Amino acid sequence: MRVLGLMSGTSADGVDAVLAHFSGQPQRPRWTLEAHHFSPYPAELQRRLIHVGQGEPVPAAELLELAEAVTEHQALAARACDPVGRAQLVGCHGQTLWHRPPQPGRRGASWQLLQGPLLAELLGRPVVFDFRSADLALGGQGAPLVPPADQALLGRCGGWRAVLNLGGIANLTLIPPATGPQRHQPVRGWDCGPANTLLDLATRHFSAGRLAYDAGGAWARQGRCDEALIQHWLREPYFQTPPPKSTGRELFGQADLERRLGELGPRDPADALATLTGFSAAVVAHELGHGPQPVELLVAGGGCRNALLMEQLRLRCRGLILRPLAELGIGDAEREALAFALLAWWHVRGHRGSLPSVTGARRAAVLGLLAKPQHART
Repeated sequence: MRVLGLMSGTSADGVDAVLAHFSGQPQRPRWTLEAHHFSPYPAELQRRLIHVGQGEPVPAAELLELAEAVTEHQALAARACDPVGRAQLVGCHGQTLWHRPPQPGRRGASWQLLQGPLLAELLGRPVVFDFRSADLALGGQGAPLVPPADQALLGRCGGWRAVLNLGGIANLTLIPPATGPQRHQPVRGWDCGPANTLLDLATRHFSAGRLAYDAGGAWARQGRCDEALIQHWLREPYFQTPPPKSTGRELFGQADLERRLGELGPRDPADALATLTGFSAAVVAHELGHGPQPVELLVAGGGCRNALLMEQLRLRCRGLILRPLAELGIGDAEREALAFALLAWWHVRGHRGSLPSVTGARRAAVLGLLAKPQHART
């Protein structure tokens, strides 16, 4: 079956779309990645999404219009990736506005902005969406959802294999080895903390809105990293909490940046960016201590294009083979969209797509809701 996967992450920079073909057994499918397209959000749409995601109050009418705009842009990305309409199914994550992990005495919740039935009608294809709610209803974190897809798509190696996504938030997957006494261990995964969220917000701040991100880490490279402050930040509660855990802009957003800039004090912007870049890498190295030691770290996501961030990762994750996920056939911008294509395929196959070992839910669940167009295209 050909499936379109659509993903827009915490950075809210646009929609990654992939067209993939799946066949065989759900646990270890045969798959082919046939096309990829990135459709950036218009600047004003990105600005509105980030501001709402930071908790800015807006009228209900504006939220409705925002949901329509996001849905229409998902359709635009889908058509650009699959212009002749070969896909039989669409899996769409939507745009996260707010994520609330479970707390003692209170279940978690997560809001992915999308009008699923509208997208199905626009594309004339069934759409699987709202992937997180079933896991949240079962007491899970609702995130991350990609680790079981990582195992199914990538398989295992001779030791623990780690997959790192450097999006707005950094998240990890740990896949157990193919052989040996730990081969029966479950897949693990969790959100590490900030990757690009604080860096992008700081770049906008220091450039007075002229720059959306620090391209290649060039600005940060001109500064000096405050290692003592990084070690101080790593003692914060989130980094001391063992998995399962998940996070987003609600914890590592504008308010958090302002606090950290206050702790940095009046120093050169390059020094602040260098310290935040080192912090993003240090978070990953620190969080790897919460699980079994992997033999390799496969890296994907927009942070791969930040040369300084990658250098910091290599420096702080010594002893690991660090290489791009693209070496295994999945580009750094394709991984999550491909995962949601697979989750959609799993949904129609009735295959449980969540892992209690990752999210902490009471049991695994078939993820997503299915919206069908009223008049499907032929």
